[in-house]
Amino acid sequence: MTDSQWPLWEVFTQGDHGEPFEHAGSVHAVDGEQAMQNARDVYARRGEAIHLWVVPAAAIVASAPSDAGPFFDPGNDKPYRHPQFYKAPKGVKVF
Repeated sequence: MTDSQWPLWEVFTQGDHGEPFEHAGSVHAVDGEQAMQNARDVYARRGEAIHLWVVPAAAIVASAPSDAGPFFDPGNDKPYRHPQFYKAPKGVKVF
């Protein structure tokens, strides 16, 4: 049996100017233009977003769970990157 669905596109929305884009979900579409229209109809129909990004799901590259050790270890050996090693100046509220 062959796959009869259109390609999958991941949708990212921006709620307001200056805010980061966030993953909103996925749509199926033949091309980018149709993916943008489908994303608008599904994820921005009530004014939830002012900008949209659509990305072919096949173009996304992600790390695998098995990469957790070797892939992310280099950052863990630099504890000075974490804020707990710095003293806050007087008058600065620490959370």
